[in-house]
Amino acid sequence: MRIMGLDYGSVTVGVAISDELLLTAQGIEVINRKQENKLRQTLARIEQLIQEYNVEKIVLGYPKNMNNTIGERCEKTEEFAKMLERRTGLEVIFMDERLSTVSAHKSMLDGDLSRAKRYEIVDKVAAVFILQTYLDMLANQN
Repeated sequence: MRIMGLDYGSVTVGVAISDELLLTAQGIEVINRKQENKLRQTLARIEQLIQEYNVEKIVLGYPKNMNNTIGERCEKTEEFAKMLERRTGLEVIFMDERLSTVSAHKSMLDGDLSRAKRYEIVDKVAAVFILQTYLDMLANQN
């Protein structure tokens, strides 16, 4: 069994996949789209990755505000989660993603990546942070 982590943004979705032992998350890709509401190809690509990696659960970053309130981005994420559940039949779990993008940028800066390269992969790295947080939570429960 593998778990997929997603960082859902207005025009990109960062994708990460767990290993089969559910210990580590690896960044897979960033899915780009031209417009925010054009999700058909994005959902189709996610379905392909689910099949390819034998994914049984999805962890979706939930972008709460820093004061723990829910805003427009959370509402759009909830809509996306419903689409994912309908389309894939898989359980979608929300994971608080506050500071995941900040952490992603910091780790890439520490790795001395160029600004262009950071911009290109930040959503994938954020998906790794989201999924790894969930995997660590699972490990601590056991």
